[in-house]
Amino acid sequence: MANAEMSAGAESARAARQERLFTWITKASGWFDALGFSWLVPILRIAAGDSPKEQFQELKKVLIIPLIGIAAFLVMWSVLAPKVQTSLGAVPGPVQVWAQAVNLWDDHVREREKSDEFYLRQEERNAKFEAAGKTDKIKWRTYTGKPTYVDQIGTSLITVGLGFLIATLIAVPLGIASGLSRSFSGAINPLIQIFKPVSPLAWLPIVTMIVSALYVDPAEWLPKSLLVSAVTVTLCSLWPTLINTALGVASVDKDLMNVGRVLQLPTWKTITKLVLPSSLPLIFTGLRLSLGVGWMVLIAAEMLAQNPGLGKFVWDEFQNGSSQSLAKIMVAVITIGIIGFALDRLMFALQRAFTFSANR
Repeated sequence: MANAEMSAGAESARAARQERLFTWITKASGWFDALGFSWLVPILRIAAGDSPKEQFQELKKVLIIPLIGIAAFLVMWSVLAPKVQTSLGAVPGPVQVWAQAVNLWDDHVREREKSDEFYLRQEERNAKFEAAGKTDKIKWRTYTGKPTYVDQIGTSLITVGLGFLIATLIAVPLGIASGLSRSFSGAINPLIQIFKPVSPLAWLPIVTMIVSALYVDPAEWLPKSLLVSAVTVTLCSLWPTLINTALGVASVDKDLMNVGRVLQLPTWKTITKLVLPSSLPLIFTGLRLSLGVGWMVLIAAEMLAQNPGLGKFVWDEFQNGSSQSLAKIMVAVITIGIIGFALDRLMFALQRAFTFSANR
């Protein structure tokens, strides 16, 4: 009897743990989906004891079928690429592109080792001068080696982040003003329609001349080429945020706005307590679109502004014309796509964190 009761208690405890685990997986599934890891959910459910047959159907939809699509693409790429001859030789297949990706990483590791050795030698030399009392000979220099592919990725992320930040700081206030005031909306709408379709290649010469005229003493942490690229990104990416913010503010429930007027809320409190919470879903939609546009614009801007990011890497490899250049350019193309996807997932995760509608 006692053994039966103990067994029933253990079974009950196990069922309770399993129920808590399923509850946690259900809550976390939205975040996995936002970050692009929805395929983890059926795997976790199977591990927690759910029906493998049922979860396999879900796993097939979110993981196996996409992997089959990727595999089919890689096979077609491998078969068709050698048949296309260019001035640099045959189009490289997946194996050659992967080899160049590994080479670029190895170059980065070697360059970091050189940098570490440089700073170690500098510290040892300065320590000897300090021990000998020759402090006037102590000098600290920055390693000036060439930027690696990983460094160029970092530069591109900093550039698009700066441009996106400036665009957000401009677009959100203008969008709120446009959504709240029909007069302001009527005044700004023609400018939006005129400037929204302008290519970054048209903005770049103007931005370059203006930045060169105003930014005459560049700071070391903000080179002129980086600022030119960032401002170009700003000018091309602010429109989706501006338009969606204005639309979100204009669509706020009129009864809610009337309540604010009855309570005689100041304008700032009306915006922060009523307007922004209601319009955040559309604002984040605009931010996601703006970030995607900015990332696409960035590559062209870096090519022409010679900002040492991915755009310059692609341009340099195109000008280099070696037998490995085409494979390296393809590495950059795949990198740009993966980073663009990751940035979109990041913005979607932020949208889930700050908006109610995304969590329903």
